[in-house]
Amino acid sequence: MPEMMDSFNRTASFNRRAMSFSSPRVHRRRWGPSPFLVFVGFLVFCFFKIIASGYINASPSSNQAFDGYSDSSSNGSVGVCDVFEGSWVQDDNYPLYNASECPFVEQGFNCLGNGRMDKDYLKWRWKPQNCDIPRLNVQNVLEHLRGKRVVFVGDSMSRTQWESLICFLMTGVEDKKDVYEVNGNQITKRIRFLGVRFSSFNFTVEFFRSVFLVQRGWVPKNVPRRVRSTLKLDKLDNNSREWVNSDILIFNTGQWWVPGKLFETGCYFQVGGSLKLGMSIPTAFRLALGTWASWIETTIDTNRTQVFFRTFEPSHWGNETHRHCNVTLHPMSDTKGGDKSIFSDTILKVVKHMTVPVTVLHVTSMSAFRSDAHVGTWSDGQPISDCSHWCLPGVPDVWNEIVLSHMLTNHGLSR
Repeated sequence: MPEMMDSFNRTASFNRRAMSFSSPRVHRRRWGPSPFLVFVGFLVFCFFKIIASGYINASPSSNQAFDGYSDSSSNGSVGVCDVFEGSWVQDDNYPLYNASECPFVEQGFNCLGNGRMDKDYLKWRWKPQNCDIPRLNVQNVLEHLRGKRVVFVGDSMSRTQWESLICFLMTGVEDKKDVYEVNGNQITKRIRFLGVRFSSFNFTVEFFRSVFLVQRGWVPKNVPRRVRSTLKLDKLDNNSREWVNSDILIFNTGQWWVPGKLFETGCYFQVGGSLKLGMSIPTAFRLALGTWASWIETTIDTNRTQVFFRTFEPSHWGNETHRHCNVTLHPMSDTKGGDKSIFSDTILKVVKHMTVPVTVLHVTSMSAFRSDAHVGTWSDGQPISDCSHWCLPGVPDVWNEIVLSHMLTNHGLSR
């Protein structure tokens, strides 16, 4: 049953409300409470106490948004730190790598190499409120991954995180020639599969492009002319068979679930043989995630595979047309609503009710502060600014720090 991050806070709030009940004031004669009323009041108090206590101790599922690490306070008590609640602090120990020295960074994400002059955006570390994300020892990470298979599945944001992880791991490899793309491919968004092998440690880090996670379909017969393709919400992507037998499996989706990528291109939703012309995007997203969840539960051996799902990554466009992009010099002090996402909420709800363990990487809020860290105009010759994708090094490095720290903590490895 799920142990939600904010369950204690909600319970404490519930207890305070339960204890604050009082009789309305009546400005008449003052009567002393009868023994019977005192007894009834005592029973009511006990009832609420039992209910609140049960709320604390009952946990509806084993799934959760990753809370973080045990945190010993000054009085010796131990609690759990929510790594996704915190702030960005400047730290000269960053960045973790040099993108120009990593052959697996897409040129379009190497903002410094593409002419960005300010370097402040490279010097920020995520600091949770009540703990720290441990500084990773890359040699320990490499040893932990020896003989394993790491798989990323999703859109270009997933590919960015994939590139980030490879570049960090390469800093601990003495002979860089031991790290290579298994098919000799250049890193590009046009390829549906990319796999990088660390031969001296016998593991691979792979990326499968699946922007919706479910299948794209051909146009059914006898449909309106505006329908050019469909999204089969009840069928997982046809490359899903390649995701199994991995040791670490990290998903994302969301950026393509917008009218411009769907309805405006003639793509509509389909369930079974039925076309759903009137179905909304949030409803379709929920159905697609349900298909993904069922596949995980029936196909993935979670005794072997650690499954993660990263929430939606906010963009920082100046308007809804996605034509105005104002990259700031520093992180914002306020998320301005960017920490809210119907996609992230849906991911949390779906995972909460799954019957196998899945860890949610709830990065929406932490990423919403980083209006300074987008590609902007520092791409590889693209004519328009980009306030969706992230510079590398940058924000995706922190997502990987959290994933790796979670794995190392669970396996008890020293740093």
